[in-house]
Amino acid sequence: MDKQIDIKVVAHSRINNIPADEWDACAEGESAQGETCDPFTTHRFLLALENSGSISHEAGWIPHHLMVKENDKCIAVMPLYIKLNNLGEFNFDYVWAHEYEKLGRQYYPKLLSAVPFTPATGRRFLVKPKGQLIGTGALVKALKSLVINSSLSSANINFCTEEEAAKGKKYGLLHRLGLQYRWVNKGYNNFEEFLGDLSARKRKNIRRERRGLAEFGGKVHLLTGNDLQEKHWDAFWQFYQDTGSRKWGTPYLSRDFFSIAGETLSKEILLILCECNGRYIAGALNFIGKNALFGRYWGCSEYHDFLHFELCYYQAIEFAIANKLELVEAGAGGEHKLARGYLPFATHSLHWVSDAQFNRSLEYYFEQERLEYTNGINYLEQTGPFKKDTRND
Repeated sequence: MDKQIDIKVVAHSRINNIPADEWDACAEGESAQGETCDPFTTHRFLLALENSGSISHEAGWIPHHLMVKENDKCIAVMPLYIKLNNLGEFNFDYVWAHEYEKLGRQYYPKLLSAVPFTPATGRRFLVKPKGQLIGTGALVKALKSLVINSSLSSANINFCTEEEAAKGKKYGLLHRLGLQYRWVNKGYNNFEEFLGDLSARKRKNIRRERRGLAEFGGKVHLLTGNDLQEKHWDAFWQFYQDTGSRKWGTPYLSRDFFSIAGETLSKEILLILCECNGRYIAGALNFIGKNALFGRYWGCSEYHDFLHFELCYYQAIEFAIANKLELVEAGAGGEHKLARGYLPFATHSLHWVSDAQFNRSLEYYFEQERLEYTNGINYLEQTGPFKKDTRND
């Protein structure tokens, strides 16, 4: 007689309501699909966001994390939020949000599976390998049920992996393509070896830009693990506030987040600070994954030519080479990254709107958008900074 399978999906209003070991057993190290692992979906990262007050009803992010149990054993989890606005998503849906509201419907609140304020590609269906079919299906079913039963407009899954996007399409979710830039390590032994793959003009420009640091007397500090201290976070907080205020009006993360992350995620953090005349004047925050370095935030109190490129791009590349990391993901936006050795790559998201007619219109919009991005990526790859004989290595 076949054993009866009991599947339950439970939503939790705080990540701390889910035991860290159960969450991380799904989130860490068990992917087995070869995807780049990152710290962003770990229990400790999401807990730092909530405990620091960076995530709240006031900020427009209401935690609604899902846990799937098979016969009382956790087989899958998903970071999930009821979203009251579009801040901190980096996957812009203004166009169809406007069209939805033109029909007299309310777009917010909506459902969103994502890492808040973090446009980094990674797994969103955090399913143990042996529970892939049951776990993924249960999560998709739960998302659709929540949208319908809670009067939400849609379910959205941002910056998921390409494999998850393919699976999501089989469950009736719409696939959207996006564009970011990443640096790829081709087994370089040092920065000069990387420069050797670039065209002569690009190589010359980067060397010129890197000389700027010495010209104004800047000194770079790479801090991780036990080297991170509160004085470093005090300095970086000022830089982060300045950038956040200029770019999106209000910084997303609270000061407490950096202190908490410095304690619980220190080994997964690379903080790059520039010192000049005895004080810190600029900084770039990165997170270290198993195979990749993820650039997150940058800011400065003094402007110097090319300092942004040095701290955010060139220092990141050197760290990746030294630590044999395969990739540097530099975050959202920025075609200027192309000239600095970063190449375009496709990002993926999944969407589902309960209104069938609107869902069909959205599918057509995504098809046109996908064609545009695919052509754009192909063009940028061919006109990129690398010598012709190294572009497709």
